[in-house]
Amino acid sequence: MERGEADGLGEDERAFYEALAENESAVDVMGDDKLKIIANELLSSIKSNAVIDWYRSEMARAKIRVTVRRILRKYGYPPDLQPAAIQTVLQQAEAFSAKWAA
Repeated sequence: MERGEADGLGEDERAFYEALAENESAVDVMGDDKLKIIANELLSSIKSNAVIDWYRSEMARAKIRVTVRRILRKYGYPPDLQPAAIQTVLQQAEAFSAKWAA
């Protein structure tokens, strides 16, 4: 968490950043700053699309999955790394969903 505050990311943004940066080649190709921008956009977009218990509804999960895919494509995230990144981002979003609902 201290690391996130040092580089301008909050706890939620940091989780999405780490999901995107899990693959070192993505960091090499995209750069740290671009991944931070993507993490910020993912956070705001997922929070605005997440309804109560969204992770239990396949239709709601699909909508968020499409949103994540579009954001990654918009910023040029490597296509071969997208499926794993999308899955990890969804897992992070599920972990934070209880906090967001409160």
